[in-house]
Amino acid sequence: MIDRSKLPNSFEFVVTAGARARQLMAGSTPRVAVGDHKKTTIAQQEVVTKQVEKIETEDVGKE
Repeated sequence: MIDRSKLPNSFEFVVTAGARARQLMAGSTPRVAVGDHKKTTIAQQEVVTKQVEKIETEDVGKE
């Protein structure tokens, strides 16, 4: 089980882990030990251990 109590932003965690899980399902190589876990759990572990982080994007159309 992933302990999210120490995370600063649970919403950001869920969005980032969801995006990473989609990448893993599409064939990306996991960055943590896989073991016998589902792709969603692997994605959560990657986010918690900071193997994967959110990329800040600039707002398109702002001037």
